[in-house]
Formats: sequence, structure tokens, C-alpha cells
Amino acid sequence: MTRENDVVLVHIEGKPAFFARIENIAPDPKPDWWQVKMLVLQVPLITVTWILREAYINGEEFTMGGHPMRLVKVEAPAENMAVPDEEAPSQDEKEGVPERQGPAKGATPKVVSLLDRKSKKKNT
Repeated sequence: MTRENDVVLVHIEGKPAFFARIENIAPDPKPDWWQVKMLVLQVPLITVTWILREAYINGEEFTMGGHPMRLVKVEAPAENMAVPDEEAPSQDEKEGVPERQGPAKGATPKVVSLLDRKSKKKNT
């Protein structure tokens, strides 16, 4: 179900056209229709308000000016939080590619504060 603050990918004639964030969904005076205000994520930013049925907001195809349209809710991909088994060889090792070097096991990665960088830059 698509809600306010969700990001959608708008398809026009079956092709991805642009991303937009749903700003507001309000009832339209016409029963079973909704006024959907979207912030189109492009340069320059613009807002549009489309009058849609709930099914259209949730991904069912509709037409606008004779062109097939569809809103597809964008879901962020899940982060791979799994820790590889130390006994099992990595995919790179299986394929004969040397494993990439990263921080030492158990080492804390260095975090750089952008605020600190900004204040140092002003002092120089």
C-alpha cells in the first residue's frame, strides 16, 4: 500500500519515467477518488496533483491523456547484514580471484566528522 512520504517510480507507456515522493493524499469531492500531491524528483523540483483511484495509487495501470501510466512504490533494498562463515571460502576465492583487502577483523572503521572538517577549513 502506497502512503504519504513514499517514493514511487512513475512509468509512462511501460517505461520508467521519473521518481516522485507522495506529499499528500486527500479525498477528492468525487467519491472513491483521491487528490495525490507528488514532489517530482528532478531538477528543477516541481509538484503535481493527480486525481486517482486507490487502485491506481497502489500500482494498477491507468491512462492519462491516452497514455498508459503506473505508479510503483520504491522499496529500499535490504542491507546484507550476514557475516560470512569463516570456514567457507568466499565467492572470489572459489573463482580464483584474490579476496579484497578491507579493515582488519574486529577493527573499528575510521569515522570522519564533516563538522570537524568544516571548522578546520575555516581556521586555515
